[in-house]
Amino acid sequence: MAFFKKEFTEFFIELAANNHKDWFDLNRKRYETFVKDPFKNFVQHLITELSKIDKCFEELEPKDCIFRINRDIRFSQDKTPYKMYTGAVIAPGGKKSKAINGVYIELGPEHFRVYGGIYEIDKEDLLIVREGIAAEGDKFRKAYMSTSFKKVFGEILGDKNKIIPKELKKAAEKEPLIYNKQWYFYAEFEPETILKKEIDTIVIDCFKAGKPVEDFFNGLIKRN
Repeated sequence: MAFFKKEFTEFFIELAANNHKDWFDLNRKRYETFVKDPFKNFVQHLITELSKIDKCFEELEPKDCIFRINRDIRFSQDKTPYKMYTGAVIAPGGKKSKAINGVYIELGPEHFRVYGGIYEIDKEDLLIVREGIAAEGDKFRKAYMSTSFKKVFGEILGDKNKIIPKELKKAAEKEPLIYNKQWYFYAEFEPETILKKEIDTIVIDCFKAGKPVEDFFNGLIKRN
C-alpha cells in the first residue's frame, strides 16, 4: 500500500515558491488531505511495526512524534514560516527525547532521509559515552563497521572537539570517534521513494541496520 500520493510532493514544490501564511491558509485543506493526515497515518503504522521489534515504542502516539510544519524563526535570518518537509522522531519520549534512540524521518520534495544516533547530549552524558567507547572500543567498532550498517548508513557523523580529557587520548588514537560530541548517521533516498508502497519497509530496515549502534549507546546512557 502506498502511503503518499504525488500531491504530497506537489504541495511542497508549490509552497517553495509561496512560503507565506496567506498562501498556506488558502491551501490548508490540501496540506491536511495530502500531507498532514497521510503522514500521521504513516507514523502510526511505523509505531505499530517498530513495536513488534522493540516494545519501547508501544506507548507512543503520532502526536508525540510529529513536528509542526511551522519553522522557529525567532533567531533566524530566514523568516519563511514553513518547513519544506515534514518530520517525526519515533523514539521513546518522541519529540522530547534527548537523542533519537529509534528513527527520525524527513520527507520532502528534495529528499527522504532516515536518521539515527546521538545529535544532542549534555556534558555529563558526553563524558559517559566517550568513556564507554574507550572501554569497549571493539564492541563499538563491530557495531558501526558491520556490513548492514555500512551498506545503509556508510559512517557515523558528527561535530568533534579538538580537546578531550587527557585520560581518553590514548584510546582516541585507536578510535578517533571518541573526539565526537555527536554520533549520528543517516540514509538518504530519492524523493520518488516517498510514493512507493515499500517506504515503510525502507524505514524499518534502516532501524534494524542502526540498532546495534543504538543498543551500544543505550547501554551507556538513558536517552528518553
